[in-house]
Amino acid sequence: MDNRTLRKPAISITPEEYKTLSQQYTPKPTLVKNVVRAFVVGGIICAIGQIFINLFVSIGLSSIEASTAGTATMIFIGALLTGLGLYDEIGKFGGAGSIVPVTGFANSIVAPAMEFKREGYVLGVGAKLFTIAGPVLVYGIATSIVIGLVYFLLH
Repeated sequence: MDNRTLRKPAISITPEEYKTLSQQYTPKPTLVKNVVRAFVVGGIICAIGQIFINLFVSIGLSSIEASTAGTATMIFIGALLTGLGLYDEIGKFGGAGSIVPVTGFANSIVAPAMEFKREGYVLGVGAKLFTIAGPVLVYGIATSIVIGLVYFLLH
């Protein structure tokens, strides 16, 4: 007799038994580890940003000018690291800690542009540049307009 002709009978289990089995084989969440990693990575990114702000203040910029220059520098660094393929590795390790700072915004702009660059500068980079960040920008601008109008009407 051939092994292909021998069939094992189907095993019947109850929904409760299935739930127990699925819980047994489902990977356990690593919530604490993920939170700690996000906190550390986000903290390091913000500390680097603060170092740049302090550096710009020490060379004579005002506090507001230094904040603007520090933000622009962090955006540049985020875009550069994305272009080099390093920001994805930071994101894999740090999760939300790499997405929340302004460097994460730079990553969300540069990554789709790089992905579609082979389609050309207009239809590839230009068309796909804001696929991820576009809705965030629209929501942020629309919300700021609504809040501004409410503030104007109340004062």
